[in-house]
Amino acid sequence: MLTKRPDQKVLGYLGRGLSMELSAVQQYSTHARLLAAWGLGAAADKFRKEALEEMGHAERLIERMLAIGAAPAASHLRPVRLAKDLSSLLLVNREFEAEIVTLYESAVRHCASEGDKDNYIFFDELLKEERHHHAELDAWLKRLQE
Repeated sequence: MLTKRPDQKVLGYLGRGLSMELSAVQQYSTHARLLAAWGLGAAADKFRKEALEEMGHAERLIERMLAIGAAPAASHLRPVRLAKDLSSLLLVNREFEAEIVTLYESAVRHCASEGDKDNYIFFDELLKEERHHHAELDAWLKRLQE
């Protein structure tokens, strides 16, 4: 249990993060099914794995919210964006990951400015993982374009 209750901005970042992570789970799961229907089993497997990783992020956010005494609430799930081919799906997901990175960068900056070390560390870990996801999508897209 955390000893210090975070400010309202931190609660906002946690809630937006949860909404985005659950939206990512929905999007990656849907894209995995779409890719499987297109006969792209290996790509579908990668998207399924990504959905599980994003679910892990959502669970960590829920854990964090419960630990500080806040009821988890994903206020806005985004609709899934579809595309016509694998490259287009990768572009959609790269854009979405960039939004998540931007959110966590903002959360890290806020926590740093407030001297909130515990939440800084929490958001920084998520940020590093999301930057890695973004880089993986970038590399995959580049391989397809070669």
